[in-house]
Amino acid sequence: MVKEQFNKRNPLWFKHFNRKGYSLFAALGKEVLISVLSVSTLTYAKADGVSVHRNLPNDLLTSQAVKLSEVVVTGSRAPLTVSQQSRMVTVLSRKDIESAPVQSVNDLLKLAIGVDVRQKGPLGALTDVGIRGGNSEQVTILLNGINICDAQTAHNVFDIPVDLSEIERIEVLEGPAGRVYGTSSLLGAINIVTKAAAHTSLTARMEGGSYGYFSTGLRGNIARDKWNNQLSLSVIRSDGYLRSKAGNLNADYRTLKSFYQGSYQDSWVDVKWHAGMSLKDFGSNTFYGVKWDNQFEHTFKTFTAIQAENKQGKFHLRPSVYWNRGMDRFELFRGDPNKYPFNYHRTDVYGVNLNAYFDWVGGRTAFGAELRHEDLMSGNLGEKLKNPQHIHGTDRQYTNGLQRTNTQFVFEHNVLLNRFTLSAGLIAVKNSQANMNMRVYPGVDMSYRIGDAFKLYASYNTSLRMPSMTELFYSVGGHKADKHLKPEELSAFEGGIKFGNPYINAKAALYYNHHKNLIDWIQDGTRNEKNELVWKSVNFGVINSLGVESSFDFNFLHILPSQRFLKNVSLGYSFIHQDHKEEKGIVSKYVLEYLKHKFVADAQLHLIGKLDLGVSCRYLDRMGSYKDREGVAHSYKPYSVVDARLTWNESKWKAYLNANNVLNKTYMDAGNVPQPGIWIVAGATLTL
Repeated sequence: MVKEQFNKRNPLWFKHFNRKGYSLFAALGKEVLISVLSVSTLTYAKADGVSVHRNLPNDLLTSQAVKLSEVVVTGSRAPLTVSQQSRMVTVLSRKDIESAPVQSVNDLLKLAIGVDVRQKGPLGALTDVGIRGGNSEQVTILLNGINICDAQTAHNVFDIPVDLSEIERIEVLEGPAGRVYGTSSLLGAINIVTKAAAHTSLTARMEGGSYGYFSTGLRGNIARDKWNNQLSLSVIRSDGYLRSKAGNLNADYRTLKSFYQGSYQDSWVDVKWHAGMSLKDFGSNTFYGVKWDNQFEHTFKTFTAIQAENKQGKFHLRPSVYWNRGMDRFELFRGDPNKYPFNYHRTDVYGVNLNAYFDWVGGRTAFGAELRHEDLMSGNLGEKLKNPQHIHGTDRQYTNGLQRTNTQFVFEHNVLLNRFTLSAGLIAVKNSQANMNMRVYPGVDMSYRIGDAFKLYASYNTSLRMPSMTELFYSVGGHKADKHLKPEELSAFEGGIKFGNPYINAKAALYYNHHKNLIDWIQDGTRNEKNELVWKSVNFGVINSLGVESSFDFNFLHILPSQRFLKNVSLGYSFIHQDHKEEKGIVSKYVLEYLKHKFVADAQLHLIGKLDLGVSCRYLDRMGSYKDREGVAHSYKPYSVVDARLTWNESKWKAYLNANNVLNKTYMDAGNVPQPGIWIVAGATLTL
């Protein structure tokens, strides 16, 4: 029997995140000798290892020993230690991913207390993800620190080229993140960080389950000295669970993903690059309108990026260049363009940014600039093109389009004292499409540590979001857009407390969001020439939100070391109140359909041998309403969902059995689309 030494120093040594997975929660209440996380600073940084000179000025150090030989950041140009960062961050580690009863990134994000995941269909066929009562357009999605958002629409932003099994961790930054990830992150950001194995390896995966579900994937990694190259391929398909009035299955799903990433590291420089592809076909049933139950959508996306950083000297430069392309074909009547012409869209996004920071006697200063160009070509979105472009593989042309360029500059300074951290800065933005003058959005974060376990923090941040191309120009199929929409603006106040030791980790936050010119699609009784109710894109005016979040994580292997049955229990609760009442006769698609209450509970158990059981339960109470096929309005009803996962873990392989919606509940997340009942998936992975 090992006797616990409660007064013994128990530091954590953190290595590169691309080598091992560590959760943010593991660091709280412990001495951090090599730090992990910073979210209190600037824009578009990568989430990999960053070297910092050891000999920092004394006033940059806290009272604890902090050795910054390797600092890993979470969206920050000026990395700070775990004990210094001052924002609410959720990190879903590799351990969390492996124990969760999920098949997609979207399912995993349901466990983050501040995140609202609204699915239409299974496995991420079409998913809208919001943070703190916001919608999917107000959240920036990043892949290895690179913004992959599509200017056309956020509906398909989770068409990422990597499987859940290839993800090292997911970082969720809640609240305005303009100084961190740019102005598109009005209410937060989600950074997906992929694995990069330290040694040459080969991993194979296979799954099968309900509704004709089948998935397989292969990943190979070659590590040679300073070079690392990795290639993966995965295929997923399902027959779906929804049928049209004609009796045809039309929530089927097929996707092909391929991803390559490489890196070169030596004592002077760290260079990383990636290229990926995602091809997806899925039956859309009534996803985009309850009147048509045979819709279909095809998406094709490519991703490329290269990032670099110097590892020597006091002045650190981190440039990056990226290009993302998205192609979309929507069929109102599946396979029948004669009934209604297919909608075609193509979006190219080019970006270049330069980030830099340096240390001096007054603290740590960071600055940077980004140029992001968005080029849309479409059959119905944008202004009329002088020279229409041919649509590959068809006899059609792109007749409409729009180009816009977003330019932004960021400055921030960090004052780091004994137990107190102050980070203040601003982001200046100009967008060519809105013909607006340069706008400046300031922000400030601060934190104070009380002892080794408690920390108080507070922040004030502002940001804006440009309207999507769909919000500006989609005026077909019962929709009427407004190309003169104003950018959304947000001012947010937040305060909270964090507590951490080897036994319990807890955090609580209170926030207030002041929205101006919030964009939404509404029905207010207006009808078109066919006497159909029209969805209109509008600036909602002013909406204020007050929210509370809390979470508790209990490590029972430390609390009750004599037992091994109960490993971990996590509890989380969020509450949001909006002062904008839903007016009679107005139906909102997004703004008024927020989660008022969300409760998440998760328990990890050890049964016998190498067999583990994970059980999670979610309770959600959504405001707002939706209309059924007959046009009758219904309020969203609260619901609870229970998921479970059995896992047998060996050193080189594991087998698992997932059961989602164990109680077979019928519920709605978005519109008139029922979610699947009980869903069983069995799978196994092998690593050589």
